[in-house]
Amino acid sequence: MTNRSQQSDLCPGGHELYYSTTNRNGYREYKSDPEKCAECPLLEQCTHSKNHQKVITQHVWWSYVEKAEEIRHTRGTKEIYSKRKESVERTFAEVKENNGMRFTRLRGMEKNKVQALLIFACHNLKKLALWQWKNRKMAIGA
Repeated sequence: MTNRSQQSDLCPGGHELYYSTTNRNGYREYKSDPEKCAECPLLEQCTHSKNHQKVITQHVWWSYVEKAEEIRHTRGTKEIYSKRKESVERTFAEVKENNGMRFTRLRGMEKNKVQALLIFACHNLKKLALWQWKNRKMAIGA
């Protein structure tokens, strides 16, 4: 159970786990009070650490992920999300097959990021050109 307003979590025994630190990878650490945990009857379920301290890590963006999951499971969003395979997945498949994104020939993360940005920019320009071409044909034919 989470209580974000007080920056704490609850263990199965109902004791609060207080915020300790945020590590380099963006994970917040919440720790229990070892003195309270040593006396807790649920210690075996909670932790196996020698110092009787429960530690929970959560990413700093975890609350946003939870909100997105809640929204994704609403009635209207389920219908929209089911159409994802028709648009988003198709785009990635097309870029992968037609634009050489299956394998990389470059070394280094930065060079690959630039290549991906260029490929997706070209893909978007292609979609824009096709969209304008279709609208132009409709305007002429009408």
